[in-house]
Amino acid sequence: MIFPWRRLRQQGVLGINQRNADYILPFNPRHHYPLVDDKRRTKQLALAAGIAVPKLYGVVEMVHQIKRLDKLLGPHEDFVIKPAHGSGGEGILVVNGRYQGRYRKASGVILTAEEVGHHIANILSGMYSLGGLPDTALIEYRVKFDPLFEAVSYLGVPDIRTLVYRGIPALAMIRLPTRLSDGRANLHQGAIGVGIDLVTGRTSAGVWQEHAIDRHPDTEGEIRNLRIPHWESVLELAARCFDLVNLGYIGVDIVLDRDLGPMVLELNARPGLSIQLANKVGLQPRLQRIQRLSEISSSAAERVALGKSLA
Repeated sequence: MIFPWRRLRQQGVLGINQRNADYILPFNPRHHYPLVDDKRRTKQLALAAGIAVPKLYGVVEMVHQIKRLDKLLGPHEDFVIKPAHGSGGEGILVVNGRYQGRYRKASGVILTAEEVGHHIANILSGMYSLGGLPDTALIEYRVKFDPLFEAVSYLGVPDIRTLVYRGIPALAMIRLPTRLSDGRANLHQGAIGVGIDLVTGRTSAGVWQEHAIDRHPDTEGEIRNLRIPHWESVLELAARCFDLVNLGYIGVDIVLDRDLGPMVLELNARPGLSIQLANKVGLQPRLQRIQRLSEISSSAAERVALGKSLA
């Protein structure tokens, strides 16, 4: 009898314990975690390196600043409010317009200024932060997704998660928001994960709630064989993020804005493993091939080419 865990190992599937022991602990020094756990700090590092990120409109650090919220938001018809230390998409509020002095969410729900202020107060209290510690609210540009994704996204903005090991892209997927995920691009909240061929930038079948699918459950749009725009730039941006934070095993989330092109949304020092389900391939063989490399180029473009050759 072959036990299920042995069959998964034979297929090269990486488990959480092995990920932690073989890749996160040896290659992600704890003292570098704040560089990715604090989205404001990540944004500053990226800007200093010439990497595109959504523009920061403002920061709310203390409760009394909420009283000046209307003045802070005044110039902006739409925006995103998010916790600086949040994870898993929790605490993100997307406003895509105004209505008679109120704020319209992507779902169509209308919020008063008081309700927006209450949401920010929850962020400051640490309701959505890692470890429940007091947090900061970031207000930033709302990404308008590339037209390619209109038929395969519900309400929210898709993002591309690339797993980067030792500066080399190893595996990638696009995460598509659904009604179940409330427009968020997070798989554990109900978004779809769709594998992407590293060489061609084309999508394969997807996985949703652990079920293989070919079409978006809400829009019925075909998710196979989409060609991701700016694919080379996406991979190069992901590879360059390794140089930003000196973490050897990271997840890089990139969005494609219809006007501004690829932008880095955030980095993750503990990327999940559902990317294997989305691609229907185990991570372990690819990581082992990268592990055996004695020298790795300092050029992001060359590391991208190497990642493709090892895929």
